[in-house]
Amino acid sequence: MDNHLTLNLLIWRQSGPEQPGMMVPYTISGVSPEMSFLEMLDHLNDDLSRRGERPVEFDSDCREGICGTCGLVINGIAHGPKSACTTCELRMRSFKSGDTISVEPFRATGFPIVRDLVVDRGAFDRIIAKGGYVSVNTGAAPDGNAIPVSKFDADRAMDAASCIGCGACVAACPNASASLFVSAKVAQLALLPQGQPERDHRALKMVEQMDREGFGDCSNHGECEAVCPKAISISHIAIMRRDFMRAAVQ
Repeated sequence: MDNHLTLNLLIWRQSGPEQPGMMVPYTISGVSPEMSFLEMLDHLNDDLSRRGERPVEFDSDCREGICGTCGLVINGIAHGPKSACTTCELRMRSFKSGDTISVEPFRATGFPIVRDLVVDRGAFDRIIAKGGYVSVNTGAAPDGNAIPVSKFDADRAMDAASCIGCGACVAACPNASASLFVSAKVAQLALLPQGQPERDHRALKMVEQMDREGFGDCSNHGECEAVCPKAISISHIAIMRRDFMRAAVQ
């Protein structure tokens, strides 16, 4: 029995940053349920290339849910219908033959479209450059037990550090806020002793850069947490806001 899928795709096509775009329909057959969503797009691009048409451009790298470059809006949901899952981890068994699937880029002022489904997420790099690191020269790595850290704080810091910077939080937020991303990068250091000397400066400068990049403010919709492939909690936003306010009044 042939269990391959035939799907109707509506894909955003845009030839350049300043060019108008539109949703273009495609029909694709022979899709294995075990394919990843990106492998399905590869299959479509093979068909388009054979027909002499321009392939659909999209971002990907590791295809293992680690790098965060593969983000797409699938049927209106960042990364698609499966929770705690990146686009590259989404399998076509989540759909059935005959389905119509819309595929769009992440949309935000801070994520300008480069071409088709590719967006420029360099804004995140510029936010990190404003303080998402420890700049103090601490010399060689100390013994692991030299600075006591409670398991509770270590676990929370690791949860925040699991952010892969994919930008799904921005794409899902009605305000296009990057608060979940920025708060994760602030909190992962704020929860550890090594991050304390630069804690207030870090939050102040990173939030200011987030605003300069054109991202909106958080209004507690919670959509960011719902689509985050690493299930990062919005509780980190409270840490960021507290640190920012303390730094702003000093």
